[in-house]
Amino acid sequence: MAKVGVMSTRAAALSGLFVGGLVLAVAWAFELPADRVAVLAPVIVVIAAAVGGLAIFWFRAAADSLRESRHPKVILAAAAAVVVLGVLLTVLGIQLPRE
Repeated sequence: MAKVGVMSTRAAALSGLFVGGLVLAVAWAFELPADRVAVLAPVIVVIAAAVGGLAIFWFRAAADSLRESRHPKVILAAAAAVVVLGVLLTVLGIQLPRE
């Protein structure tokens, strides 16, 4: 029987790999030395968890709204069209006017 509160070796290894990858990704994205970013690892993990939680929340809310809508195919087609248009404009290098 497993003890309560004891992390398995596999879970600890996966957690360490995830945090290490997250630290390296943040160091690369912000062009900072990895040792300086490693000091902020707890903050980075909390922020990543908050962003992940919000992403899951908004995905579930969108899925529920889509399920309850009368025309889900039209909504999905419109969303896909907006994404394709954005990618197309970016690839072509067209910039929309800014005010």
